[in-house]
Amino acid sequence: MRIAGRAALALWVALVAVFMLGPLVWLALRAFVTSWHYPSWTPDGWTLRWWSFVFSGNDLSSSVGLSFTFAPIVTLVSAAICLPAAYAFARFSFPGRRFLLVSLFATNAFPKIGLYVALAGLFYGLNLMTTFAGVVIVQLLGTIVFMTWIPSAAFAAVPRSLEEAARDAGAGPLGVFAKVTLPLALPGIATAMIMSFLAAFDEAQGTYLVGAPTYVTMPTKMYELVNNYPEQAAAVFAILLAVPSTVLMLLVRKHVMGGRLAAGFQLR
Repeated sequence: MRIAGRAALALWVALVAVFMLGPLVWLALRAFVTSWHYPSWTPDGWTLRWWSFVFSGNDLSSSVGLSFTFAPIVTLVSAAICLPAAYAFARFSFPGRRFLLVSLFATNAFPKIGLYVALAGLFYGLNLMTTFAGVVIVQLLGTIVFMTWIPSAAFAAVPRSLEEAARDAGAGPLGVFAKVTLPLALPGIATAMIMSFLAAFDEAQGTYLVGAPTYVTMPTKMYELVNNYPEQAAAVFAILLAVPSTVLMLLVRKHVMGGRLAAGFQLR
């Protein structure tokens, strides 16, 4: 029975690994083949032509540049807006606090395409369609939850006794915040910023609706690649789109696995 149980567990792990890693391996292989057609088990040849094709194309390379332009700007704007709110939620009790915290999930509680269509009508009236500011705003919506809840939990976890000790030592309110509160909350803030960066970097529907055809980022470009470009070029572009997400998630893996991300979504 023990051997059968271990064999079943090993089989289950193998199936999960194939399910999760199989598409990624297939995608990586497609990015380097000249062609590969069913029912052949091996590609017709190997090449780097598709990588040069992606980087040499003006429209494709411009999408890469736009993605790496919008995501940092959206992250910084989100931090400037949400971090003061996160501190207020963590340290002050005021009427409607719990309601406001829960209402931050409203952007994720309904299908986003409906929200974006409603915003489009407002953006038309404000002349924000196909503008840089319009794309920033629509990408900002997906970062609010991360940039508010996770730092709020980080600020709330800072012991008040340490702040009081700094006050007793003669530090002012700004000094206490800069030397005690902020350094202790910084891992949570960094996690929130990276999650917000990824949310902005991977946002497609709203960016396509508001920004196209003037601003076409990498996720929105994937729609066109699937229909109008060789599948090998789409595979290369998909890998380029996945690399930042993978690298940044590895950077925050310690904090996410340690429960900091989950702690950020515990309502207090």
